[in-house]
Amino acid sequence: MPPLQFTLTGDYVELHNLLKLMGLADSGGSAKARVAMGDVTVDGKVEMRKTCKIRAGQKVKLDGETIHVRAPE
Repeated sequence: MPPLQFTLTGDYVELHNLLKLMGLADSGGSAKARVAMGDVTVDGKVEMRKTCKIRAGQKVKLDGETIHVRAPE
């Protein structure tokens, strides 16, 4: 599958919000649960912080989907 692209509107997006915005979680609660279960990686490392700040250039993976985060244009 081709990677998903997400363009920031500010300096960062919190991890659980990114998963919800990209449709990889049905709700903020399910996004937080997936992070807490250790299902999400950021730049190849398991990320357990639900509110981790995701910035431009980072890659987030969940369920075989990769999200490339880009800077605002």
